[in-house]
Amino acid sequence: MSYLYWLIFLMVIGIAIFAIQNSSASPVVIRFLLWKWETSLIYTILGSFLLGTLLSFLFWMSRRIRDVFPKGKEPSALPQEGALGGLADQRKSISNKTKSS
Repeated sequence: MSYLYWLIFLMVIGIAIFAIQNSSASPVVIRFLLWKWETSLIYTILGSFLLGTLLSFLFWMSRRIRDVFPKGKEPSALPQEGALGGLADQRKSISNKTKSS
C-alpha cells in the first residue's frame, strides 16, 4: 500500500512541476457551440486530464456495479456471503475437515 502512496506523491510532484513550468504560457481560447472561454494553457491541459480521469472512473464504477449486481437475478437467488466475503465459510469447512480427521 505504501507503493501506491509513493506513486501518488510522485504524480503530484510531477503535476506541480508541469504547472510551474507552463504558468507563463499564452492564453488559449476554447470555443464550444455558443460558449467562448479564454484561459491559460495549463488549466486547459489539467482540466482535460482531470475530466478524462473522472470519466474513466465513472465508466469503471458502472462496470463494477454491473458485475456485482447481475441483471435478471433476484437478490434472494444471489449467494449469501459473510462479512469477510466468503472467507469465514472457507475457514469453517477447513476446520470441519480437520476435526473429522
